[in-house]
Amino acid sequence: MPAFETAMPALMIWAVVGYLLGSIPFGMVLSKLMGLGNLREIGSGNIGATNVLRTGSKKAAALTLILDGGKGAVAVLIARAMASEDAAQVAGLMAFLGHCYPVWLKFKGGKGVATFLGLMLALAWPVGIACCLTWLATAAVSRISSLSALVAAASGAVWMLVLGYGSAVVLAGLLAVIVFARHHENIARLRVGTEPKIGAKKG
Repeated sequence: MPAFETAMPALMIWAVVGYLLGSIPFGMVLSKLMGLGNLREIGSGNIGATNVLRTGSKKAAALTLILDGGKGAVAVLIARAMASEDAAQVAGLMAFLGHCYPVWLKFKGGKGVATFLGLMLALAWPVGIACCLTWLATAAVSRISSLSALVAAASGAVWMLVLGYGSAVVLAGLLAVIVFARHHENIARLRVGTEPKIGAKKG
């Protein structure tokens, strides 16, 4: 039997595992457990760390950031350890899609920034660090979370090439495209100068 035929069932299993891990809505779970309210009714209504911060709880926001990034990283690391690099990339992609389009929330999930960074760190830690530093540098200059996310996402494929991880360039590029798609409303506000700064209560 050809190798790709034997590999496909295994890759499909890792795709499911990755999606299920990624679809855990940590922001909503933590907000509920910590009595912070329904994230859908706060700020932008997003389930990610930036919107969790709008509840006023830095602890909840930090935990959401870590857990949303961690679920992407865990999907990659488990698949790599138990299967292959191809399985790791498939699991990572599906974890990202699970976060952005979780079946439990009628496919209305987060924008994927923390999960993207977690994936980059797990796929190639030098690239992950470079993406995180890109986010931080952009945030320090602009004070705009969405712009920082877009620049960091766009830099992923570039850092993969520059730092010698060519096998993951396509995945990094695909993740960036999805990040941009998920930020279409933010991009529209950036164009007209109405995108809120980091720490704003609404937007």
